Amino acid sequence: MLYIVATPIGNLGDISARALKTLGEVDFIAAEDTRVTRKLLSHFNIKKTLVSYYQHNMQDSGEKIVKRLIDGESCALVSDAGTPGISDPGEKLVAMCLEAGISIISIPGPCAAISALTLSGLPAGRFSFEGFLSTARKSRFERLAELKNETRTMVFYEAPHKLMRTLSDFLTVFGDRNISISREMTKIYEETLRLTLSGAIAHFTINPPIGEFVLILEGAQEEDSSRDAETELAAAKETALALIENGTSVKDAVKITANDCGIPKNALYDAVVSYFN
Repeated sequence: MLYIVATPIGNLGDISARALKTLGEVDFIAAEDTRVTRKLLSHFNIKKTLVSYYQHNMQDSGEKIVKRLIDGESCALVSDAGTPGISDPGEKLVAMCLEAGISIISIPGPCAAISALTLSGLPAGRFSFEGFLSTARKSRFERLAELKNETRTMVFYEAPHKLMRTLSDFLTVFGDRNISISREMTKIYEETLRLTLSGAIAHFTINPPIGEFVLILEGAQEEDSSRDAETELAAAKETALALIENGTSVKDAVKITANDCGIPKNALYDAVVSYFN
């Protein structure tokens, strides 16, 4: 059996009785950083064998963990803080265990993304979790461009030394939207700021970022997204009509234009046909 065990993201009082019971009963614990987990276990007087499982050894270590589980042992998977599998290598181990037919149980608990979302004051009924953005500039802006018309609230993780660049990139791509910024969740210096992106940049220009951050960004307005879609469809219709005037069949013109512009083919076809009616 593999147990996915959520651990505190700061305040040790947030660990559940069920998590402590599980950590004390399993045969061994797979930890993202054994030094961090050892401090947690020591605080609660739990003595247990630890194995290292992190991004750069997850394939080799994962195979060894799966073998031990197949042989009848039980394992608790923990991350440095919060719920394993959320923006950490735990998802890979879970997939390997499922493929091997190993039973998995989740022991729920703290999650920085959910805690920050509930503090944000932004719509939380539907949201998009984005985790950490790529550090490669091209990939980063490609992803942000894809999210420009996302109407759901968006959740990002960010390190302090990258925060200003991320806020600047947000402002460039999304405009001056509202954002809630939480840092050091459940710790002594926990803080949540609710401001605009330009206000956030001004704040952290004066107050250098310290701690780990969760960014809760306001989604696009529904009408803005709809207007953009209508504009794109109108432009695509004109392109398709130009092809038709040059002898291309309606079917082919719609297919070619829809593929080139990323427009739903059925919507474009209806727009083109309505022009002739």
